Amino acid sequence: MTELPFDTRDPRGLRADAPMLAAWLDVTRRAESGRLLPMSVPGHKQRQDLTGAVVAGDAPFYGGLDTIKHADALRVDAERRAALLWGADWCRFSVAGSTHGNQALALAVGQPGQEVIVNRTLHRSLLLGLVLAGLRPVWVQPEICPASGLPGGVAVSAVQDALAAHPGAGAVFLGDPTYVGTISDLAGHAEAAHAAGVPLIVDAAWAAHLGFHPDLPPHALAAGADAMVTSAHKALPAYTQGALVLARTGRLDPARLDRAFEATHTTSPAGSIMASIDAARALLAADGERLCGRLVRGVAAARRRLREVPGLDVLDGPGVEPGKLVVLLAGTGAHGNKVEADLIAAGMPVEMADRDIVVPIPAIADDEEQLASFTDVLIEAIERHRGAPRQPPAAASWVVEPETVLAPREAFFALAETVPAAAAIGRVSAELIAPYPPGVPVLAPGELITAGAVKALREVAADGGRIAYAADASLATFQVIAR
Repeated sequence: MTELPFDTRDPRGLRADAPMLAAWLDVTRRAESGRLLPMSVPGHKQRQDLTGAVVAGDAPFYGGLDTIKHADALRVDAERRAALLWGADWCRFSVAGSTHGNQALALAVGQPGQEVIVNRTLHRSLLLGLVLAGLRPVWVQPEICPASGLPGGVAVSAVQDALAAHPGAGAVFLGDPTYVGTISDLAGHAEAAHAAGVPLIVDAAWAAHLGFHPDLPPHALAAGADAMVTSAHKALPAYTQGALVLARTGRLDPARLDRAFEATHTTSPAGSIMASIDAARALLAADGERLCGRLVRGVAAARRRLREVPGLDVLDGPGVEPGKLVVLLAGTGAHGNKVEADLIAAGMPVEMADRDIVVPIPAIADDEEQLASFTDVLIEAIERHRGAPRQPPAAASWVVEPETVLAPREAFFALAETVPAAAAIGRVSAELIAPYPPGVPVLAPGELITAGAVKALREVAADGGRIAYAADASLATFQVIAR
């Protein structure tokens, strides 16, 4: 057999700059050679004759990549390198996704009962972080594009007004870019938050690649934010659930950040996930500009090609992240769920589809040829399902106007009862209900249940969408605060 000119387990030679990756490569190589007989968890003991290859590469962090009693020097080294890359002075790797990062950052600011300014279109994980921390949200809404019905960025003036009206607020939380890739003026938001003496914290789950190519916007910390959470498994090629939480601690207490992170993280982190975060960071440091440039070019070409199709459009322009692809179907009359079914059958599942949009997720792993092939298959699916053009309404996730009656934490722990949907109108919700994707709540604990919210949720369900987190996904009944 001809010997390959590189290590097939590390073809790009990243291990020299990735201490966790190097440790994972060593321990799994020993397991594959039969020179490892662990007397520690996980219980599969590196054997694949029991449950199959599903456990291949699963090495724990403690007791695998590092000793259980070690002083975490390996982890600290890897996280230090990530902090340096993003211009932070505090960094932690999470094996529980940006969900964990959002909840940790909520626990890291303010005091129970204190208000915080929050973008309503943030992921449900942040709202549940407010429950854990006992913080009270003051909601700010994004601007809605009338043509697409999708959210844009949050205006700086909206945050300034909220801070002025709530001078005791302890922080500003924003999601940027949004789920559909629209961006805010983060530098302006940072200036507004800092003028009020509070930190700006950004859920940048979809934006781990930002700041690594001249054609991309700066990442949140570079724009002036004090902390950000970002997923290493979305735009970057890390293992599912890998995420980073990064901060500059001038306005945040690093010891409290550590306590908040550990309070909600597992004590048994998967070494494979940790190593993949380290590897993705090393790849970005070594080759990020080239890979991000390829991503931007591939998405730009896909946008141009899609716009040549009659009735078809894409989100584009200065307010949209250049690496995001959001396909607008309304002008073609095609139904996104049917288009999605065709894409799944073709082996090209997408992140999200509803009646009016399809959202694939291009990443730095995609080359321009792959994106072009996907675009061709997508166009063929759209053409098969053409219909009468329509005007897209704004989805409930983007336009909900919540009326908060109780603080989220108070409602979460209150006695609840189940009532029929008709009887729930005018009552206070005890549960969080969100169409998923995108996972943005239409109802949250402590909010008034309105006829409009129930109608909007039912329309999502009737159109084939998933209703997530509700005790009764049929929406025949609701959990409300007991009287």
